[in-house]
Amino acid sequence: MLYAIGDLHLSLTSNKPMDAFPGWNNYVERIREGFSVLNDDDVCVICGDLSWGMDLEGSREDFLFIDRLPGKKIILKGNHDYWWATDTKTKKFFAANDITTIDILHNNCFFYGDIAVCGTRGWFYEEETGSEHDKKVMNRELIRLETSLKAAGDSEKYCFLHYPPRYNDYVCGEITELLARYGVTKCFYGHIHGPGRRFAVCGDVEGVEYAMVSADHLGFKPLLAAK
Repeated sequence: MLYAIGDLHLSLTSNKPMDAFPGWNNYVERIREGFSVLNDDDVCVICGDLSWGMDLEGSREDFLFIDRLPGKKIILKGNHDYWWATDTKTKKFFAANDITTIDILHNNCFFYGDIAVCGTRGWFYEEETGSEHDKKVMNRELIRLETSLKAAGDSEKYCFLHYPPRYNDYVCGEITELLARYGVTKCFYGHIHGPGRRFAVCGDVEGVEYAMVSADHLGFKPLLAAK
């Protein structure tokens, strides 16, 4: 089965535990318990913000924790993933630490049966108020997302993002246009926590089924995306 969850915010070796925030008590054990429903041949896409570590070595225990969870994992970048490095460097780090169940979604796609797992980090950007820096980041994210969608060919496409392309009254038209053009049927995203979750856009919008998968929103249990 294919699952999705985001924003694990692990801090096993860095001093930034999330237990201090409402709803995050004992969250590491709750993540472990939530993943217990997966089998080793299941796949879970983790939609960014995996670890508070500032580099790969600082995130090692967090990655080992994720690696030991059941199932295969596909990870993408979140805004707090400061450890993020090149694919080559990350894969070398994984190999050196015998981390075998994690793949990286970045300028590529993966296949779960007939479903293409596509995605990128995304970005919040409004042309009227956004900076030149934001515009450059958004343009890079659009290129990465389209590269991923093109790699899917004619397969049914699920899109996994960190930032929501729709939130309350905000719409990232550049991303939603790509979802429509490439026929994406489902879009999963994280990033939103706490009281802001009530403004999350979920359900069918213009033919795309949206789901928010922030870990605290899901009660730290991965969401079933496809059987």
